[in-house]
Amino acid sequence: MNVRESGRIKWGRAAAALRARPLMDRELPAFETGAAPERPGELFVDWLERAGQADVLDAGAVVLSTVDTDGVPDARVVALRDVELGGGGWVFATDAESPKGTHLGERPVAAMTFYWPAQGRQVRVRGAVEPAPASVSAAEFLARSPASRVASLVGRQSERLDSWAEYDEAARAAEEQLAANADAVPPGHTVYVLWADEVEFWQGARDRRHVRLRYTRALGPDETWTRSLLWP
Repeated sequence: MNVRESGRIKWGRAAAALRARPLMDRELPAFETGAAPERPGELFVDWLERAGQADVLDAGAVVLSTVDTDGVPDARVVALRDVELGGGGWVFATDAESPKGTHLGERPVAAMTFYWPAQGRQVRVRGAVEPAPASVSAAEFLARSPASRVASLVGRQSERLDSWAEYDEAARAAEEQLAANADAVPPGHTVYVLWADEVEFWQGARDRRHVRLRYTRALGPDETWTRSLLWP
């Protein structure tokens, strides 16, 4: 009888390893919410810069969560490309034909989760997603490193790979394409903007008195935000 059938969980080695190293069991930064700016984008950029100063690895990596047509969530790590401070837009890019691009085409909403372990800080963002104009997507792609452009030109993201020889052949073809046309852009390459409706800033604490500040976009054309503390 498995766990699903019995309804019981048999705690094992993983549980013991996790209990041996409790989360947040270290000195962590304070979060003075009274000094927080009016817009969440400004606070986010401040925290992002502080993460860089603390030598947090891959601080621009973010878990992007989408939903398929059956309502089943999916998540993966992507690269944050920018933050639009005025309107509260978090910018990322992907191929419109990739699984996440397909999800966004069917259900244009998403959530982002940032976590910077060195500081015990988490930022959660959710809202509607829309594609940027094609010219913006092309410019973003052309600003990438050659290796990144080659990888995108290879395409076929998340499809089954039968052998690395197959990938190497496709990569060589992409390199030749880029050498022949430095301005080549994959037809599906798309920059997306997640326009936040809610943004939560979470600061962990050793005593579990975690500090949570939520920004909620107010209705109306003036792009104002309300702020509220949340119970830990």
